[in-house]
Amino acid sequence: MDALQGRRHARRQATIEEILAAAVELMARDGVAGMSLSAVARAVGMKPPSLYVYFPSKMALYDALFAQGAAELLVAVRGAAADQAIPAGDPVAALLAGARAYVDWSLANPVSAQLLNWRPVPGFQPSAGAYAPSAAIVAETRALLTLAVERNRLTPAAATDDAVLLLTSVIAGVVSQQLANEPHAGPGEGRYARLLDPALEMWLARYTP
Repeated sequence: MDALQGRRHARRQATIEEILAAAVELMARDGVAGMSLSAVARAVGMKPPSLYVYFPSKMALYDALFAQGAAELLVAVRGAAADQAIPAGDPVAALLAGARAYVDWSLANPVSAQLLNWRPVPGFQPSAGAYAPSAAIVAETRALLTLAVERNRLTPAAATDDAVLLLTSVIAGVVSQQLANEPHAGPGEGRYARLLDPALEMWLARYTP
């Protein structure tokens, strides 16, 4: 890529980021499903037809928003699980830290969290590429559970599909209840968010030897 192409690419990426940021602001104001391409175009100072150069459809814009949120969430969960404060080689501590990071990120990014945890847009289904970070979170959770079982921290049942579904339901359920009832509460706040640790303890009690 030569210098001219590099500058064009940088400008295009900056415009895409501006469009995504404007879309999030509009979804916060009008509801996730209430976003319109024309409103997004006006927010970034372009005519609606020009927006199609970057996103050919409303669903394409939602897909990009989903991808962006899922990627950010993956970084947050991975970072928490790898935190230096976690005892070396403790998969259960890493699992719990990741769960807390999931909830904290969701409360800090309530609009994106709705798109990731709910299905607020009729007919929208994330593409495989957009969904890949979410799939990675599940896969890495499974890996931690398998390691915990191998080290006799958890029973073999903890690494089954049902156990993973139950764990993700606990975490996503806390997020959903918090966003539905106190959507403006930030990380570390909220009646439902503060119940995450007790909920995780109940899950652990079921699968601890």
